[in-house]
Amino acid sequence: MGKNVALVGAGAMGGAIGTRLCEMGHRLHVFDLDDAKVAALARKGAAAMASAADAAAASDYVITSLNAPEIVERAVFGDKGAAEGARPGTLIIDMSSIDPEATRSLAAKAAEAGLRWVDSPLSGGAPKALIGELTLMAGGEAADVADAHEVLKDVATNYTHMGPAGAGQATKLINQVLCGIQFLGVAEATALAEDAGVDAAKIPQALRGGRADSAILQEYMPRFAARDYRRTGRIDNMVKDLNGAQDLARATHTAMPLTAVCAEIHRMLTAAGLGAEDQAALMEYFRGPDRSRFR
Repeated sequence: MGKNVALVGAGAMGGAIGTRLCEMGHRLHVFDLDDAKVAALARKGAAAMASAADAAAASDYVITSLNAPEIVERAVFGDKGAAEGARPGTLIIDMSSIDPEATRSLAAKAAEAGLRWVDSPLSGGAPKALIGELTLMAGGEAADVADAHEVLKDVATNYTHMGPAGAGQATKLINQVLCGIQFLGVAEATALAEDAGVDAAKIPQALRGGRADSAILQEYMPRFAARDYRRTGRIDNMVKDLNGAQDLARATHTAMPLTAVCAEIHRMLTAAGLGAEDQAALMEYFRGPDRSRFR
């Protein structure tokens, strides 16, 4: 049975989540500062709302999908924010990727306002959201995480309670470390294959099922080889997440030399004007200044 759900943030990721929730029969109430994004979901059956407060007032669950902790805080606790319209006990499900410390602060603020909070960042991107196959890592009270699953089960096939508030966000940072290093490694290996005269597009099939196999290898080496830069994510978003991982590493005194190199290359590409490009544009780093937009 469909739920009454507010969605605050209808960008690439939020829009995909909202699309899936509409398709699965949930009654979606959507707010975003970009009217065009709201209209796109309204055409799929969502109700367009004038504010986050109005969306929350019509809903039992509030999902946020935003880019930074200060934006999440403003959307929930600011003027006409979700907390202003939400009934006591409303569950806020933050699917943004933000830092664990900010999440713990937001969860405490929600509790003071009589609201519940679950951080549930994701892996899989918009393509997986559209087919209900996201991987979600959740932080919060066990009962609240279980309640959130009543909605999130329609967008995810893998949903794990990682611990108290902030644990989901810490797990997402770990996920991004693994992904960032893999993206870079596969791009580097593609460059070596090309320079060695090997058809890089055939390598994923050759290595399928072996120790080097991975979802990133299967999806991205053909894209690297074809210079297929269609956007499903952004390099500058990876920079944000790797920055967060390095902040966490400093707080925990964890040595992360590979992450440091990976983050620097992503920052260099962003400085070269490629921040809005997909991870596939990492190939620009390996093509050299005579063949690349990278300088």
